Amino acid sequence: MKTILKIIGVIILLIIGYAVIAMLAFGKNYHYEKSMVINAPKEKVWQQISSMKSFNEWNPWMKLDKSMKVTYTGNSGEVGDKYCWDSKNDNAGAGCQEIKGLVLNEKQKTEMMFIKPFEGQATSEIVLSPEGNATKVLWTMDTEQDPMMKIMRPMMDYQMGKSYEEGLNNLKALVEK
Repeated sequence: MKTILKIIGVIILLIIGYAVIAMLAFGKNYHYEKSMVINAPKEKVWQQISSMKSFNEWNPWMKLDKSMKVTYTGNSGEVGDKYCWDSKNDNAGAGCQEIKGLVLNEKQKTEMMFIKPFEGQATSEIVLSPEGNATKVLWTMDTEQDPMMKIMRPMMDYQMGKSYEEGLNNLKALVEK
């Protein structure tokens, strides 16, 4: 019985130690990025990132709830182009994403406001650059994290990696067909 209690005590100390180290080691700013080369000119890729409706054709989070309510406002393909989503599925949640900047055939910048399952905001950029006859697509996200979210950073990196990989693969399939 003493051995089991010692093992449980060590596990608890390791968890607490990790939490303290994570809160001290990780800054409040979180940055994630993933890139992929797509075999198409950047003008063709641009067509799929320059509006929120086009973005949602390959957005990996849209498949989380086929019945989520999505509304679009603003002029498609212009700064202010915005969509809001609302889902009963906590994995999809609710929020809005709005285009804040566009550089023709080069960059799209958006701001996301999350309402549920948690409140927060983030910015995202999709940057296109020529890579021979292909296009390199760099997709980034930046946000601030409170101390408790820092503890979840390794899991967040894993989830973001899966989602961004899926999204870029969806974009690649859509553009290369």
